[in-house]
Amino acid sequence: MTKYIPEFGWQPVVYTPSDNEVAVHDESLLTEISPDLKIIKTPIWEPYDIYKAFLGRKKKEKLYSGFINENKKESLAQKISVFVRGNFFIPDARMFWIKPSIQYLKKYLRDYPVDAIISTGPPHSMHMIADALHKSTGIPWIADFRDPWTNIDFYKDLRLTKWGDARHHRLEKRILTNASKVVAVTWRMGDEFKELSSRNDIEVILNGFDDADYKSADAATLDKEFTIVHVGSMNKDRNPEVLWKAIQQAIFLSDPLKEKIKIKLIGPADFSVRESIEKFGLKDYTSFIEFVPHADAVKIQQKAQLLLLLINDAPSSLSIIPGKLYEYLGSGRPVLSIGPSESDSAKVIEMANGGVVHDYDDLEGIKKRILEYFTLYQSDQLIGSSEGTGKFTRKERARDFAGLLDKII
Repeated sequence: MTKYIPEFGWQPVVYTPSDNEVAVHDESLLTEISPDLKIIKTPIWEPYDIYKAFLGRKKKEKLYSGFINENKKESLAQKISVFVRGNFFIPDARMFWIKPSIQYLKKYLRDYPVDAIISTGPPHSMHMIADALHKSTGIPWIADFRDPWTNIDFYKDLRLTKWGDARHHRLEKRILTNASKVVAVTWRMGDEFKELSSRNDIEVILNGFDDADYKSADAATLDKEFTIVHVGSMNKDRNPEVLWKAIQQAIFLSDPLKEKIKIKLIGPADFSVRESIEKFGLKDYTSFIEFVPHADAVKIQQKAQLLLLLINDAPSSLSIIPGKLYEYLGSGRPVLSIGPSESDSAKVIEMANGGVVHDYDDLEGIKKRILEYFTLYQSDQLIGSSEGTGKFTRKERARDFAGLLDKII
């Protein structure tokens, strides 16, 4: 957003923590930040050091969100920590930054006025900061939700008490009601927010990909092997046992496939994923890569024969559009998605003519699709499509946001 929105008449000022805990730190992305961008920072205190000590982890160890476990069985300490996080760190572990930020920004805005405020979350503590500033200053405020709050897939795993659940819902409704405008990144999320807030002006501005990252897509040399690539974290709700079983059966039916198939899983993977890979005899075909810089991930996607998109098998599955889907589309390679065929993700894939979607229980369909794709690969006919992807660029998303900002001032 900060890269392209100045082209549409808005100059952003970014407020962010100076020393926060992050799961992944990619220095290469700094090259995309304009040297003219104004960034202000204040320290944040977070309870992660206490959390790590409680679990017996090293202080420098990185923590992943989305309930990714390295061990098969959740320990008592993990259960207790999840209970505390859900019921006492409300809305999230960044809550301790709320009051100091409000105090700092009230003074900053007196000295350096702005025309509008955008809070983006999760973490939803950012919305709490903006809510207080909007109330005290009257500055128009857009609450930008990149993910749902109480309808996010892992909300059910937070071990919430009735009190904790009620407080999460109460704060969520407050933000949805008080903001000058609310932005959701999927159509169904927008509908859910309309129902929760009783307001009909929820805006939907989809995510996108930076087409500047894919200028060399046409010149990329494809992998020699029949590579199936997944980029991003894979928690237990995203573990596609039906896919692993379909691949196992496809390999049994095709000796050439057995010789050529390679599965690349790039990003943190839950223990259940590794267990399933072994269960279906795919260990020798699979490589787990914990992290690669974003620029390398782009190249890997461009070279892949097939890109794998997994939608969490959770109540919120219909409203999920993973951000990686847009980058997949930008790569121009075919996408195989496992998830609901009537989901918002499926709608984007259809709009972009970017690939196919199979439901969670479609074992025969997925197996047949793998074999069809492999046949196309053998004859150098496995090609993607860039048709319809232009509407999903980040520059177009910045244009949409600028238009919304123009409306509220």
